[in-house]
Amino acid sequence: MEKDSKIYVAGHRGMVGSAIVRELKRLGYANIVTRSHAELDLTDQRAVDEFFAQEKPEYVFLAAAKVGGIVANSEHPADFMYENMMLEMNVIHAAWRNGVKKLEFLGSSCIYPRMASQPMPESCLLTSELEKTNEAYALAKISGLKYCEYLNRQYGTDYISVMPTNLYGPNDNYHPEHSHVLPALIRRFHEAKEEGLSEVVCWGDGSPLREFLYVDDLANLCVFLMNNYSGDETVNAGTGKELTIKELTELVASIVGYEGKILWDTTRPNGTPRKLLDVSKATKLGWTYKTELPEGIRLSYEDFLNNPMRAER
Repeated sequence: MEKDSKIYVAGHRGMVGSAIVRELKRLGYANIVTRSHAELDLTDQRAVDEFFAQEKPEYVFLAAAKVGGIVANSEHPADFMYENMMLEMNVIHAAWRNGVKKLEFLGSSCIYPRMASQPMPESCLLTSELEKTNEAYALAKISGLKYCEYLNRQYGTDYISVMPTNLYGPNDNYHPEHSHVLPALIRRFHEAKEEGLSEVVCWGDGSPLREFLYVDDLANLCVFLMNNYSGDETVNAGTGKELTIKELTELVASIVGYEGKILWDTTRPNGTPRKLLDVSKATKLGWTYKTELPEGIRLSYEDFLNNPMRAER
């Protein structure tokens, strides 16, 4: 990408999209195109086609998505599949029809099989069944990845994809029921501290292993890949490090300053037992993460405290 290239960031108000915009601006890219959901509904094919025909972006970061945690994915699988399939297919197809030079599709590590070998390499995709609690979302993301691959194969496009591990950071969703585990813990322990609660109950038994990547590090990788990688196979985005949910919970409680007891409701689901990405591909390309988890959680908690509108979602 040139510094004056016309770049469209789909989903610029979300955690990932806003981080990509920040990174592009930091690196001196000045011609960034964005649209809010009110201005452009990405599930509306005609509207998306008209937008691309009018704006003619040269590069596209597809970070828009309907996202949520275990509860949201379990209760609304049809919504997660439909909205994600529609918006990604509309954007990718319109990009192809309007001659976009390069597109980068943002997925999720949940595309990989529930019991995949650990750490999970990009090549394990579609080798066995998915985790049921987020199967609908995963199937939608796999479809977007594969559509990019098929366009490359059939029409010679240069569309790539990146699959991040669990993300967190500025502009996260702190909704009490529909957020992911780390922002949910930040909110829960903050409220427990404010209310003087003596104990906090968390889901599961705390045993699942998880990996977390600070969203600004992901954005750095996204721009790096746009400039340095072409290929059909996706690229994993992570740290290569993991910890148990119990360890994460205790770490968040400590950073937030909650000093009460932490109890575990073992009648609630744990989700996938382990999700660690093999990040050797990104490393060989010359990229590595920068933000360690304690510092990232501290920055995220500052964001939560300084952005009450996000805290209320």
